[in-house]
This record gives sequence, structure tokens and C-alpha cells, in this order.
Amino acid sequence: MPIPDFIVELREKIGHDRLWLPGVTAVVVRDDQMLMVQRADNHAWTPVTGIVDPGEEPAVAARREAMEETGVEIRVDRLASTSVSGEHVYDNGDHAVYLDLTFACSWVSGEPYVADDESVDARWWPLAELPAMSPWMRERVEAALSGEREARFKA
Repeated sequence: MPIPDFIVELREKIGHDRLWLPGVTAVVVRDDQMLMVQRADNHAWTPVTGIVDPGEEPAVAARREAMEETGVEIRVDRLASTSVSGEHVYDNGDHAVYLDLTFACSWVSGEPYVADDESVDARWWPLAELPAMSPWMRERVEAALSGEREARFKA
């Protein structure tokens, strides 16, 4: 998976030390289906996710990531949840912790396809038959699909 240039530049300065990175999850719904990608690194099925670029608005990042990863244009409807990951240690020794902003989103146009090398599949899944996901990912999806007006967060 490509590492954003700004992270490469940070890694040149700090090595493998832990980075605190903002990320987004776009839970995109069309009728009774949800847009999902199968990740290239671990083959897990997830909604569209990605890192927010420096200075980028998170909702804009969610729209950009959906287009970059699946070729689907979306509308960001609301912030569904905020959460923090545990520490991730990557095969190359890099450490990172993610602040995730999950957005409930709607489909605008386009049919999903694998649009970059981060995924091996992209498709619509029936909401009643979603594939297995990690507990943290499941929490984000549930928050986005809940229809709640307020964002979920831990206090």
C-alpha cells in the first residue's frame, strides 16, 4: 500500500516512533447495500478508510478516499462516531495510533471497482449479509448505520 508522502517525510525524521494520525471511515449506503473493499494487505472486508492529508477537511478526505479506492462518488451526510485505535505495529517496524472519524455517507454515482492497489475487490454488500469485521470496525459501521443524529464517542 502506498504511504502518503507526508508520512514518508515524517518517518525520515522520527524513524519508527509512534505517530498519531487522523483517519476517516466512509460507511457508504445505497438502498439496502453498503460499499465495501477487500484490503490488499490482510484481505479483510471494510468500508472505505484512509488517512487525512495535512490541512484537509475530514469529510473531504472521506469523499476523496471513496473516489480513489472505488471510483464511487459519495455525499457525506453526518459524523457518526469518533474513536481511537490501539497501537498498530507494521511489518517494517513503524508504530501508529489512529484517531478515526467515521462518516455516514450516501451513494451519488458510479459503480465500485478496484481503483488503486490498496484493495483487491470493491463491491456492494447487502446490509443483512455483511462480512465478518473486527470489533472496532463493526462499532464504526453500527454507528454509521444507526440513524442517530449525534455522533458516538467515549467520554
